Amino acid sequence: MTAIEPDDQEEKPLDPAMENVRRKMVRLQIVSGAIMFVSLMAVFGAVVYKATRSESKETAITASGVPSDAPLTAILSLPLGFKVQSTSFSAGQILFYGETVEGKRKALVFDLRTGRTVADVTVAGN
Repeated sequence: MTAIEPDDQEEKPLDPAMENVRRKMVRLQIVSGAIMFVSLMAVFGAVVYKATRSESKETAITASGVPSDAPLTAILSLPLGFKVQSTSFSAGQILFYGETVEGKRKALVFDLRTGRTVADVTVAGN
């Protein structure tokens, strides 16, 4: 068998330049490990936050402008003699497209949240 000499097992002191490099590498490892730990904790925190946060139905309904406790009641006064040709609903607003008594084409936008007409557009065309 091979005999291991005790001189080979003892670490010899490094020269000052190599010791300086070793210290810098240890410092870099500690800083990198700390940054990775903080990043991992931020990811876990975000996952836990998303998992525990519950979206209630009231929040979703309120965002659309429709109250959760009762149906919405609103009155819209269209111009006299206005003939509605089509309607459209989007994001709490109703679009009424039609023709006035004079034959002008108009688009009226009524906002349910505010309860008033927010746009009165005359459509000119050939």
